[in-house]
Amino acid sequence: MSAARPDPDQLLDRLRSDELRAGRGRLRIYIGASAGAGKTYAMLTAAHEAVAKGVDVVIGVVETHGRADTAARVEGLARLPLRTVPHRGRDLAEFDLDAALARRPGLLLVDELAHSNAPGSRHPKRWQDMEDVLAAGIDVLSTLNIQHLESLNDVVAGIVGIRVQETLPDSVFDTADEVVMVDVPADELLARLKAGKVYVAPQAERAAQHFFRKGNLIALRELALRRMADRMQGDVLDYRDAQSIRDVWRTQEALLACVGPGPEGEQVVRSTARLAGRLNIAWHAVYVETPALQRAPRTERMRVLATLHLAETLSATTAVLTGANVAQALVEHAREHNLSTLVMGPARPKAGALWPHPWHRQPADEVARCGADLDVIRIGAPRSDTPSPSGTAGRDARSMASRAAEPASGRSRWTAYLWPVLGAVITTACLQPLSDLLEPTNIAMLFLLGVVGIAVRQGRGPAALAALLNVAAFDLFFIPPILSFTVNDAQYVLTFGVMLAVGLVVGQLTAGLRFQARIAAHRETRARKLFEFARDLSGALQRDQVVESTGSTLSSAFGSQVVLLLPGDDDALVMPHPAPDGLDLGIAQWACDQDRQAGLSTDTLPASPFRYVPLRAPMRIRGVLAIRPQDPRWLLIPEQQRQLDTFASLIAIALERVHYADVARQTLVGMEAERLRNSLLSAMSHDIRTPLTVLAGLAESLATVPPALSPDQLDQVHAIRDEVMHMSTLVANLLDMARIQSGAITLRREWQSLEEIIGTAIQSVRRQLGPRAVTVTLPPDLPLVEFDAVLIERVLANLLENAAKYTPPTTRITLSAACVGKDLRVTVADDGPGLPPGRADRLFDKFTRGDTESATPGVGLGLAICRAIVDAHGGHISAGASAQGGAALTFTLPLGTPPVIDADAELPVLPETA
Repeated sequence: MSAARPDPDQLLDRLRSDELRAGRGRLRIYIGASAGAGKTYAMLTAAHEAVAKGVDVVIGVVETHGRADTAARVEGLARLPLRTVPHRGRDLAEFDLDAALARRPGLLLVDELAHSNAPGSRHPKRWQDMEDVLAAGIDVLSTLNIQHLESLNDVVAGIVGIRVQETLPDSVFDTADEVVMVDVPADELLARLKAGKVYVAPQAERAAQHFFRKGNLIALRELALRRMADRMQGDVLDYRDAQSIRDVWRTQEALLACVGPGPEGEQVVRSTARLAGRLNIAWHAVYVETPALQRAPRTERMRVLATLHLAETLSATTAVLTGANVAQALVEHAREHNLSTLVMGPARPKAGALWPHPWHRQPADEVARCGADLDVIRIGAPRSDTPSPSGTAGRDARSMASRAAEPASGRSRWTAYLWPVLGAVITTACLQPLSDLLEPTNIAMLFLLGVVGIAVRQGRGPAALAALLNVAAFDLFFIPPILSFTVNDAQYVLTFGVMLAVGLVVGQLTAGLRFQARIAAHRETRARKLFEFARDLSGALQRDQVVESTGSTLSSAFGSQVVLLLPGDDDALVMPHPAPDGLDLGIAQWACDQDRQAGLSTDTLPASPFRYVPLRAPMRIRGVLAIRPQDPRWLLIPEQQRQLDTFASLIAIALERVHYADVARQTLVGMEAERLRNSLLSAMSHDIRTPLTVLAGLAESLATVPPALSPDQLDQVHAIRDEVMHMSTLVANLLDMARIQSGAITLRREWQSLEEIIGTAIQSVRRQLGPRAVTVTLPPDLPLVEFDAVLIERVLANLLENAAKYTPPTTRITLSAACVGKDLRVTVADDGPGLPPGRADRLFDKFTRGDTESATPGVGLGLAICRAIVDAHGGHISAGASAQGGAALTFTLPLGTPPVIDADAELPVLPETA
């Protein structure tokens, strides 16, 4: 085992994680392949061991399922009482979260972590309750079956034929502090089921016929073992990072495909993919870019990127590494990701771009020397007639390579070699007048300085040429005999050799450092762009700000044309104006609907000049990012693709945050307006009600006290009384709506007969109905219904009054009721002019009237009160057209189960009243 200096960034992340976990409880999960494996028994056994150590252990909830041995293990442990939750006429026993937080034990036992809580609980799932418990610093032991993991839900359903409804996110399982596998072979589990140690007899028989079949148990056991192995692999990687362990641990097989610049790269990728498929293991594909490979022809570099793209399509994890030594970079990457086997291409006997000198070792030999703990697989050479690369990725690479500007890059490369010539001439011309003043050694140092300058600015090749030219100029112009390569003093031969060697070495080292500095600068630029973009988006409060920041930042970061396509009111993407050439709204909409990238350098419509990236936010797709790079090559670079995905994620999260900020702002404004309106209604209603009562009393007094009024005066008094009563009704509606909005109304439900309520309601609005006839149609077997009689009478009165307001005096009104399914449906219909077109759904809103501007009295609260009362009863109210062509207002009430009345029972004798 070898240890290296820990990464400072990883160390800081680990310290932050430890700080967050400092006051948090620990979660241990006992997982098994199926019920009856012994998870609960193992959890209780661990609880008894903790009690023996002095830990305060409390049972929150434990399901024994009638198992005697499990019930015996419960004895001796403190228990929290379960809370009772009424649901559909039954009392359900649930875990009491508040009692657990108040008790604050040292260790809490909670069975069945994926359990769904009863409606009305604080959280819908038990694992969410455990989040609160863990946040309070309480340790938790819990149990889980493998079929309850969300990621395996469809897999288990395909095996056992039953889709499990209670699931748990995999993140809860993966982030648990400890996971203990309770494993039982299928035959032993079936024997336990037969012996009644899993379920009681009737339930055990049904389970044996359906879920507990041997094939099902074997498959579930394999799933549990594999999922447990995946989690343990993550624990191993975390431990290796924490301990800075660099040696490869062969805990899990994984392959690393080493892609080179030659035509064999595609064969390496395909061979590794086939081998990984046979072994059912993960694999990676990497390419190491050295300073020498940076100067490779553009077509060769495009071929490498196309090969990496092919590896991504074959489910590989790809990366482009940088380093001066290929073998060392591969070994370090393999050790960092715990990859034990490297797959490399065939030997290259000829001098190539990677190792131009014949005495250099082959890359596989170098890997074997640097990483003795790694296995190396070398594949055979590809056939000479095999096109490379092939497939979609190869076609994309060839098409992009054909569009590349090769002549320009060639001219710039040859221009770099003119600088050594110019530098040697200038240095010689400057030093020639000083040849009598300077020693030859000082002149040699100045020539070496010129070599360093060329190496810093132009790279390794021009630096080597500069070393040769400067040695020649030094010999020709400064070493006797002048203007001759003949040397009088043999020691100068050694000087020339050392000077040439130092020039070449310095040029080599300087070029390597220049390469590393350039790579570091690119990475720093990418990180800075990402940081600045995240900072700008964090302050964005509107969608336009997100769009503006996206366009400016991504255009400069990628040298691309960027367009942000956002959905409109109908959730369809909207084309911006003006739209750039080549932008296809259909492709963008497809990428948004399918949540897949499309366009340039993808498998979907790759001929498009734009790449369409869906903006995937936590809740939904928030739009599409369309980007058109000047050089399509960078879309094939894995690091650039990951950076683009990161930018897309930041944009999506910013758009979602802006959306919900707008929703919250609108909701807050609406709540404040509603609160102010209710306050004004309540205050005005109380202040107006007293004067109206006084006016009604005075009107009654005028009609009765002497002297007697004339008929005209009596009609005026009655008109005053009627208007005062009408105004009193409006005020009562205002008060009722204010009370309903504040939640001050409590239903007094009793089993009532609807016939009695209908008669009372009709009698209360007889004056408003006038000459209109009301027909009541009720079935003879109408059952009793549980409702608040006063409030439902108010609903019927308001509906009848509403029908009278908006119909002529000759209108016939029909009030009918019928049982439909589990509801009682009551309808008030008329043969009047009907409902206003297009406003049926809005009639039940507050302050909404049938005729917006008319002489019909009212403020539009009657139907709003009806809807509030019906909703409080668990019913529904709606408006539509009647069979006679008028309006029909219908509301429903749940029937429930009425009490049974014994007809033969003796009725109680009521006392006589005076």
